[in-house]
Parts: sequence; structure tokens; C-alpha cells
Amino acid sequence: MDFTLNDEQQMFAETATTLFGDTCTPDHWRKMMEAGTAFDPDRWAQIVENGFTLLMLPESAGGLGLTELDFALIAQAAGYVALPEPLVESAGIAVPMLAALAPDHALLADPSAIIAIAPSANPVVASADVASAILLEKDGHAFLATPDKVTLTPVATIDPLRRVFRVDWNPANAQDLGPADWTLATDRAAVFAAAQGLGLAQRSVDLAVTYAKDRQQFGKPIGSYQAVKHHLASAQVAIEFARPVVLAAAASVGQQDVYSRARASHARTAALEAADKAARASIQVHGAMGYSWEVDVHLFLKRALALTGSWGTPAFHRARVATRLFNRPAGPDQTFAREA
Repeated sequence: MDFTLNDEQQMFAETATTLFGDTCTPDHWRKMMEAGTAFDPDRWAQIVENGFTLLMLPESAGGLGLTELDFALIAQAAGYVALPEPLVESAGIAVPMLAALAPDHALLADPSAIIAIAPSANPVVASADVASAILLEKDGHAFLATPDKVTLTPVATIDPLRRVFRVDWNPANAQDLGPADWTLATDRAAVFAAAQGLGLAQRSVDLAVTYAKDRQQFGKPIGSYQAVKHHLASAQVAIEFARPVVLAAAASVGQQDVYSRARASHARTAALEAADKAARASIQVHGAMGYSWEVDVHLFLKRALALTGSWGTPAFHRARVATRLFNRPAGPDQTFAREA
């Protein structure tokens, strides 16, 4: 199987990397935290202007009709800057679900509209306070409710740039869109969390490398010491081993079988474990100051922990991998297997 990215995919990824890198810097984070907000309207407007909210929307609904692999590259760029805005949750998961259930819905005609999503697996909903509507799960059905029809209660979270809420709602005050494919939504969420994990991990390593080059101890940079090199090399190896797993999972989400579900869960597990490993290694390299609020790496560890606790527990995703391993043939010739 050829995972070489085409020119269009690379162009979107480079555009996202540039936009996020220019508009979501540590200075921006700190200003947002001081202001007590986790949403920048100006940055969201630029995200919309560049078409990122339309990537997963079918062409028939006015979108670009691209694939999970295309969006995973954008999610990776979002992870690299710990993007506060709910681009992944809205454009990557909620929008394609709404398009499948109600292709003519008015919300799909507004590329700036934010749709929050609340599967039964998640006790809280991210960015519900800035959403135009919320997709909610009950008995396998998807319900669409506007924020004025639900009660939002803020919930404390480890990630200062990711607001979450408990949603109390009544199905009588929401639109029943019918049975929904929540398993497909879970697969997409797992893959996009994995892609963000790659970005989080790489940024953590990059921060540590920059610091290790500048920090002097006993007359030379600490990066010249083997103990530091080994820490960062191990973190980078974890990233490189996770990367093809994430690409393979993103490329096969559409299969919707036991193999693709296992790949999605495997990708999520490998990438978020790499993000955790890289962030902790980066904190260690920074020494005592690595545990302080002033060093930015704590944000990447917190985002990795937040993603690890959403859309199914680690045990849930390990069980999906186990289902594939224990009930289907295994071996090198089964790497890209599918049910049909």
C-alpha cells in the first residue's frame, strides 16, 4: 500500500501548519488564559476562510469531500500548536455525521458554524459554549439541540485551553435525526486524536531540543550529554513508530470493519502514548523549571491527557485491538487485511 502524500494533501498540510504557527503561539495562549477564554474569533475566521471546516463535508453539501487521511494531516498540525478551537470535533467528526443524517440542514450551509458532539461515551462535551448546535446520542439515535435548549454546566479540566461542559437535555426539546453511526464517529475521533497526538509529541520534542541546545551546564550544552540524547531519541522513536500506524488507520476508516476499527484504536493508543512519553521527557530535560507554568510543554502533556480520556477509555481501545487479534488471522500478510 502506498502512503505517499499527494501534492494537494501536502498543500493543505503546509497551509494549516503556517496558519496555526502564525496565529497560535505561546504569546497567544497566555493572552487567552489571562482573558479566561479558549476561543479566538479572529483565528476561527481565518480557519474558515482557508476552507478547513469544509474538508470532510461532501461536495453535494458544498464541501470539499475529502477523506479522513486528508483531515488527519490538519489535525496533526492542530496538535502541534495545541489549537484551542474545536476544529477537529466540529469539522472532523460532527459535520460529516450531520451531513450523513440531514444533508440539507441549514447549519451545513454556514462554514463558520461550530457543531459540538456528545456521544454517550463522553461524560462532558468540549466547546459546547461556542457551538451553534450540539449533536447528542441517546439509544443509538442522534439528536440535534441548540444551546438555548440545553443546560450547560462547566466542568473543571486539566487543559486550560479546552473548555468542557456537562450537558443536561430533554429529547423533547431536540430534533431526532434518527439512528446514527456512532461507531464511525468513534473511529474518526480515535484517528484524529491520534493525529493530534503526533503533533503534540513532536512539539514536545522540538521544545526540548531547542532548550537542550541553549542550556549550558559544566561549560557545554546539556544536549551534548548522552542521558539527554537518549531521552529525546526514545521519544522520537515512539513518534516515528506511531506515524505509519496513524496514516494506515486514517486511510482505512472507510472500511468500517473489525480491521479498520482495530487500526483506529491502535493508532490512538500508540500516538497518545508517544505524546505522553515525549511531553514527560521534555519536562525532564527542562529540569525543575519544566514543572513550572512558565514552560510551555505542560500544555502539551495536559492536552494529551485530555484526549486520552475522551471517546472511549484506553481499556476500550485496547479491547478493540484484542478483538481483531484474537478473532482474525494475524501475521505480516494481514497488515492491510479487510473483511471483504
